[in-house]
Amino acid sequence: MRYISTRGKAPVLNFEEVVLTGLARDGGLYVPETWPQVSADEIRALAGLSYAEAAARLLQPFLGDSVSEADFRAMTEKAYASFLHKAVVPVSQLDANDFLMELYHGPTLAFKDVALQLLGLLYDHLLGRQKRRVTIIGATSGDTGSAAIEACRGRDSVDIFILHPAGRVSEVQRRQMTTVLDDNVHNIAVEGDFDDCQAMVKAMFNDHAFRDELAVSAVNSINWARVMAQIVYYFTVGVSLGSPDRPVSFTVPSGNFGDIYAGYAASRMGLPVEQLIVATNRNDILSRFFNGGEYRKTGVDPTISPSMDIQVSSNFERFLFDLHGRDGAKVSELMAALDREGGFSVNMSLLNEGIFSAGRSDEEETLATIRKTLHESAKLVDPHTAVGLKVAAVKRQGNSVPMVTLSTAHPAKFPDAVEKATGTRPGLPPHMAGLFEREERLTCLPNDLEVVKSFIKAHARIVGTEA
Repeated sequence: MRYISTRGKAPVLNFEEVVLTGLARDGGLYVPETWPQVSADEIRALAGLSYAEAAARLLQPFLGDSVSEADFRAMTEKAYASFLHKAVVPVSQLDANDFLMELYHGPTLAFKDVALQLLGLLYDHLLGRQKRRVTIIGATSGDTGSAAIEACRGRDSVDIFILHPAGRVSEVQRRQMTTVLDDNVHNIAVEGDFDDCQAMVKAMFNDHAFRDELAVSAVNSINWARVMAQIVYYFTVGVSLGSPDRPVSFTVPSGNFGDIYAGYAASRMGLPVEQLIVATNRNDILSRFFNGGEYRKTGVDPTISPSMDIQVSSNFERFLFDLHGRDGAKVSELMAALDREGGFSVNMSLLNEGIFSAGRSDEEETLATIRKTLHESAKLVDPHTAVGLKVAAVKRQGNSVPMVTLSTAHPAKFPDAVEKATGTRPGLPPHMAGLFEREERLTCLPNDLEVVKSFIKAHARIVGTEA
């Protein structure tokens, strides 16, 4: 398996190189040169397998000869042994043909655990083989940071620096990051929004001298392995609802477009997907794009679903690459227009032929959906899941095809919003008891790239050592 950049000018890499590289050196994102195909019989054969077994089987084609089948199978078994539910990603039923994909049973109670528990083990395996160390730099709107820290804490081959927007994540999200006191973990609260944090990370990757000196790598979904690992649950849930012998639709609360891009990848690999519905809050750049063809930044408003408070969706570039016939020059042109003019447009005829649709939910609609779901289905959901449920109800094409809404976080991560909607304050599971009493450690820095780079350089243990 070979990987190519969405901008067409970076070197072609194998899987091992892609995992340790993250962002391509031309500023693009890596994608598989071709999509591996899973036949209908191979999809049927997933029925009855454990989640770890299904992951090993589905993902091995992406690895090439970078990781042996035996080693990778051991990684999937270890990665998913830490999940609180034996099924790893169970499905619950809300109505006759409406379902929730529960992605919050990992150690940090969010969907990011599904990929990052595996990515941490891949780092250990690949870096140990090369006798290397790396500096991981990432930005988070709330959930990636805690999942990445949990996956990387205490690892001698890794220093991890996570940027989050100061005051724009929930208290639970912040404390899940800042109460991890391992020496290799560094939390940076940036005085800005998530897009500012994400722009800094991309700028650091594009500073090749800085990147090479610190051996910088990525845990954000710009790293292909993050998206790759998320493909699995579309297949396993699809099989549980009758695939490949009937199609399934998915609605995904989306900010950075990585989770729903994994669903798109599953469809390209052979899973019969009827609809992929992008659900946004009032930061609705993706909804506006799929409904009108224009992708334009308008600023970020804080909401009760903060993990979706994003205007520049980094994984969206991967979709644009396929949308334009894998024309790297065209993608480079569009990304330049985004930087220069704040947006761009595409011909709606390109979008009308696909499986995507999109909608948005405002704050009151989101709160009302949390209340309604508890009343009608006895299920307490977080505000991101509620955004998905609201949009799914509006955008689904009839009731004959199962509709699966991705439940991306445990309601206890957003207790204030859930309590406001229902009067019920969700409690944290036992393994997080005492979270609010634990010592916090973080560094507050201005929205200044050079200041942040200086901090990272001063604290990365790789500086002054052989990479």
